[in-house]
Amino acid sequence: MDIRKTLLPIIILAVSAIGAAAQDSEKGVIGFDKDFENKTLRLDYVFAGNAKRQQIHFCEALSGGIWAGRRHSLDTVCLDGNGRLEVLDPETGKVLYVNSFSTLFQEWLSQEEATLTDKAFEECFQVPFPRRKINIRVSLYDIRGNVTTTLTHPIDPADIIIRPVPDNGFTHRYILKNGEPSECIDLAIVGDGYAAQDTAKFFSDAARAVEALTAHEPFTTLKGNFNIVAVAAVSKESGVSIPHEGIWKNTLLKCHFDTFYSARYLTAGSMKAVYDALAGVPFEHILVLSNTAVYGGGGIYNSILTCSADHPTFPKVLVHEFGHSFAGLGDEYYYDDGYDPMYVPEKEPWEPNLTTLADFASKWADMLPEGTPVPTPPDSIEKTRDVRKIWNTLPEETRKRLNGKLGVYEGGGYLSKGVYRPVQECRMKINECEDFCPVCTRAIRRTVSFYTK
Repeated sequence: MDIRKTLLPIIILAVSAIGAAAQDSEKGVIGFDKDFENKTLRLDYVFAGNAKRQQIHFCEALSGGIWAGRRHSLDTVCLDGNGRLEVLDPETGKVLYVNSFSTLFQEWLSQEEATLTDKAFEECFQVPFPRRKINIRVSLYDIRGNVTTTLTHPIDPADIIIRPVPDNGFTHRYILKNGEPSECIDLAIVGDGYAAQDTAKFFSDAARAVEALTAHEPFTTLKGNFNIVAVAAVSKESGVSIPHEGIWKNTLLKCHFDTFYSARYLTAGSMKAVYDALAGVPFEHILVLSNTAVYGGGGIYNSILTCSADHPTFPKVLVHEFGHSFAGLGDEYYYDDGYDPMYVPEKEPWEPNLTTLADFASKWADMLPEGTPVPTPPDSIEKTRDVRKIWNTLPEETRKRLNGKLGVYEGGGYLSKGVYRPVQECRMKINECEDFCPVCTRAIRRTVSFYTK
């Protein structure tokens, strides 16, 4: 017998097995199970400081339910964001898991108040629960992408001080269920300003939120990738605080308007309270519905989305803000009054639908029709700057052109000069435009793919 003929099939099988294992490792399957349990580690921080100096303070670690985040591509991020949280091997420094984010604290740093005083903001993050000792590194970036402050601290999963997230007893109900948390993107909807007698209204409002979101492409097509759970958090009073009207409510999540003294900017006053309210349900993304008819909302990338539930524009505002919090889309509207810049000419924004032309090749240059001038002159109708007022009177063909004709149009990211957007009118520019533009649509699809594939 020729021993070479006997060994050859064995060698082929061995090589195939090694190749299959390598593929699984690349997908993160082996890596996840090796380094993490199917459980969640919650990390609470305080971000503090002023426009010149910032600090990160670690508060506590808590253990939660099953892990609802991704189990692949653990050492990469979808977008850069304004900050990054990394799980590190303490011996090798290898990144075992990473996620990017933005924060309300960093928005505040651009306000005049940040030049006059110090302030502190709560922040909460979730990572998969480690099987062994790890280091956590949290970093914040400025508008030029430079690290402004960082904190590295150890976590021992055997630490007896890591307490379980307490059960709050709140009722929850799945509005959309397409698979296990390991297979889908898990969005939690939680209410603020819903007293015990408002529970039925909350679930009705949450259902309207899901209907609004999935009525817009590409979410209509992609809704099979989502699980959406509604958590009926109970507040002591109905409604939320409206400081400019002198109205203060005792609510669980402390939602209020007038964030940064902007009447329509609605945010949650306690991130810890939000995360406590979601105890017992697997989630990656958060939508807070506020029980009010006052116009407002806000969306922060990989952090939180807040929206008033009863204003007539609720569906439109919700979808716009979800573009921020889920896909990291930037605002495409702008002002003419020298709004404080959040973008600088030499740095390409991390938001996929904005560019300063510093590195336009990394944005939607590949999508532009041949011969498109950069920058692109707007249509004459766009020059009126009153498009939102006349949008519904425009012929459908004109609306489609303004939403679908790709170019590089000046004005975006709150600045009328130096920042450019992909189309003249988009869901990220005006409420009157129902549709996301092709660039925003691609960004949303890429985000869904990042979490699910």
